[in-house]
Amino acid sequence: MSTLPKPLPEPLVNHGRRESTASILSIGTGVPQFQVDCRTSAKFAAQTSCVDEEHARKVNVLYRRTGIETRGSVLLEETPGEDATHEFYPPAVDIHDRGPSTKRRNDRFGAAAPDLAHRAAAAALESSGLAADEITHLVTVTCTGFNAPGIDIALIDRLGLPRTTERIQVGFMGCHAAINGLRAARGLVAANPNAKVLLCCVELCSLHFQYGDDTDLIVSNALFADGAGAMVIQHGSGAADELGALDRSETAVGSVVATGSCLVPESRDAMTWRIGDHGYLMTLSAQVPGLIEQHLESFLTDWLAAQGESIESVGGWAAHPGGSRILSSVESALKLDSEALRISRSVLANHGNMSSATMLFILQKFAEAAVPKPWLMLGFGPGLEIEVALIR
Repeated sequence: MSTLPKPLPEPLVNHGRRESTASILSIGTGVPQFQVDCRTSAKFAAQTSCVDEEHARKVNVLYRRTGIETRGSVLLEETPGEDATHEFYPPAVDIHDRGPSTKRRNDRFGAAAPDLAHRAAAAALESSGLAADEITHLVTVTCTGFNAPGIDIALIDRLGLPRTTERIQVGFMGCHAAINGLRAARGLVAANPNAKVLLCCVELCSLHFQYGDDTDLIVSNALFADGAGAMVIQHGSGAADELGALDRSETAVGSVVATGSCLVPESRDAMTWRIGDHGYLMTLSAQVPGLIEQHLESFLTDWLAAQGESIESVGGWAAHPGGSRILSSVESALKLDSEALRISRSVLANHGNMSSATMLFILQKFAEAAVPKPWLMLGFGPGLEIEVALIR
């Protein structure tokens, strides 16, 4: 079996350092008011863009295989009944119809994203025990829409954050971007021990539903959904005692002690996210599970060892559920038992793939279930890039 070369040359692998930690005080999540089940989602897709019975059959098969039972969309104004059609996505007029323009989709993002982001961020702020005027920095994460002033300004206004709040936007990095945002937050609190950072991921994936019979696009339609997740983060001591153990001060959720990245070779077309004339085009190649199985164990074994951990010592695997096949490939690559990714699968089943927000839902479930630490956040995105974060 081919593996990544050891050691990988910089900058392909960036081992996290232990100089400081970022303590996660709280997590908040938000989903759209209305949900849709798998059967109705498949029916909607078939009614909207299927050109013949064979296309409709393919759609139904692919939707059933996702493992998703329900998902939310900001486009729903009520829970759908037997009529699965929606005014934003009318049935295709012909085989060349590709649905609403990117402008119309992005305008809808600008109107709907602040509400969902506010719901998650307000929950995280309330649970943190901090007042809004104590927040010093705001990190926003999204890959499903852009406008300025955007969700960062909306959150400052709606939450009553200080007008001096410093902002970072993590854009277009895909499903693992919560880790990228967390890395930015960790850097902020390392640079300023008095910093209090609000991190918010919001993704409206349903705005990028694609018409047509391309299998890759049907798979994307079948997987993605809308959601938001937020964290409040402050500085935590990273000092080591005489035995070399990190200070594990009491925090509500845990402390991020390291992050890491690995760019998989010869994988540039395996996962892509591009702006088209009719929304953003996600492609997820059938190569991805094989690439994960080929390269993940080698990278993680070395990276965890550098943190004083091993695959066996990880107590909670917060693997991003890009799809049921992605999770199965992680299990296979790391030789995990079927219980290890149970929470990832339950989040996928109940909410779908909410891109960057999804891992915050998983961490929230870990905290509620008191899953033993350390936890490992694990995500995959265009590149093919592997991102990880270790939480103790």
